[in-house]
Amino acid sequence: MKKAKRVFLIVLDSFGIGEAPDAAEFGIVADGGDVGGDTLGSVASSPAFNAPNLTRLGLFNIDGQASKIPGGVLPAHFDGAVARLSELSRGKDTTIGHWEIAGVISPTPMPTFPGGFPDELIREFEKETGRSVLCNKPYSGTAVIHDYGEEHLRTGDLIVYTSADSVFQIAAHEDIVPPEKLYEYCRIARRLLTGKYAVGRVIARPFEGKFPNFVRTPRRHDFSLEPPAKTLIDAVSDAGLDALGVGKIHDIFAGRGLTDFVYAEDNADGMKKTSAYAARDFHGLCFVNLVDTDSKFGHRRDPDGYANAISEFDSWLGGFLPTRGEDDVVMITADHGCDPRFMKTTDHTREYIPLIIAGRDIEPQNLGTRAGFDNIAATVCDLLGVDFSTRSHGFAANLAVPPSELIKTARAAMDNAYVPYSHFTVGAALLCADGKVYPGCNIEAASYSPTNCAERTAFFKAVSEGERKFSAIAVCGGRDKNITGVFPPCGVCRQVMAEFCSPDEFLILLDTGRDGEYERYTLSELLPRTFTPADLER
Repeated sequence: MKKAKRVFLIVLDSFGIGEAPDAAEFGIVADGGDVGGDTLGSVASSPAFNAPNLTRLGLFNIDGQASKIPGGVLPAHFDGAVARLSELSRGKDTTIGHWEIAGVISPTPMPTFPGGFPDELIREFEKETGRSVLCNKPYSGTAVIHDYGEEHLRTGDLIVYTSADSVFQIAAHEDIVPPEKLYEYCRIARRLLTGKYAVGRVIARPFEGKFPNFVRTPRRHDFSLEPPAKTLIDAVSDAGLDALGVGKIHDIFAGRGLTDFVYAEDNADGMKKTSAYAARDFHGLCFVNLVDTDSKFGHRRDPDGYANAISEFDSWLGGFLPTRGEDDVVMITADHGCDPRFMKTTDHTREYIPLIIAGRDIEPQNLGTRAGFDNIAATVCDLLGVDFSTRSHGFAANLAVPPSELIKTARAAMDNAYVPYSHFTVGAALLCADGKVYPGCNIEAASYSPTNCAERTAFFKAVSEGERKFSAIAVCGGRDKNITGVFPPCGVCRQVMAEFCSPDEFLILLDTGRDGEYERYTLSELLPRTFTPADLER
């Protein structure tokens, strides 16, 4: 596909799609951790869930999601390119999730304070603000203003609390501490929270009303650490393109790299402001966070409210997509999970996230399961033609050479097969991570043992040209250049693939001979318990 002029990257905050492989290592580990967390499963089972547009784009065609579709029947066709991504960073909060989406992997978790913040830190904060502190322990955001709100009104003391995430939160009634003054206190906290106290975010939590009906206002503000490395946003703006932020994006990245931004009072406002940006003639990235799913419904364990929020987004999406130009790409994803039916805690859940890519030139396909949210950053930069180095190579090659094109190349290669003895022709087309395609055919010899399969021919050609990273291979075969069935690679070819490719990420597409139809496997599905270079170290 051609380069995009604009990419709209929309994060549905906490919209995870099932427990991650390392879910047991997060949450209450002694009680099984986050195993069983499944935000999409919980939300889709609500009677309030109505998402025809996400369904049409392929939400339930993502690996592992088919059983969750309401009614139990997948659509015969879907319109987007979809993938399932696991997180590499050692965290499951907003900051770390968004940073990894933007290309920054956090190998160590940010500090958390399950016993509250140390006395020396609180004393210094009280000294600099001139106000005493209430609470100072992990607490639900709505419960803490209920339990401490009256005392705060009486004394003027600040309600300081944390959660399972790396956050320092300050709640204050707007009649006692106006929001601008609360932001000033947050800046003081941000300055003090360094070194071993360097939490990911300081959050202003203004509220209003009277006991027992205190409510949080939309004037929340986050004061984040700056990302420790270059991000997707930096790369886009450094390339001279527009980097626009909607909602919490400015705060999550400490404003760095953005050429323009707007806050959002809620999801409806965020969607409205995204549409307003779309009406402008910009060139670059519009990065959007829609937080209500997490803050209003995930943490509060309200599956029906969560489902309604997704349904409202889906309704807006149904109007947004048809008005996009031919140079626009829309990507929908999440930053972590927050299963509203997960009752061990009210915290985030360690989950896979979805990736849905839509655009007029996007061919529908299941891109499989990949490790690394940074696949998103790599894909966005490739689509925009921006130079940015990430650990993962993204999906741009798969989008540029979709399955139909790869299979077409494999069929052409089959015509070149040299098989005067068996008359069994095979063609292959190997897709490299950089978008190059290497065809291969099978070649026989009278003594048979020097025979080479089409898949290995393609691999050896690519490797001899310096290629080392591969995304997929298409294979077709049959007698006398006619496709007469589905033929997976032989064991030797699979072992060659294992030398260069991730067993769980490399895709093998087997042509059925029927236009538009193919079988898709990962290498690990065709070759379990692969012998790899790592085995030589044991």
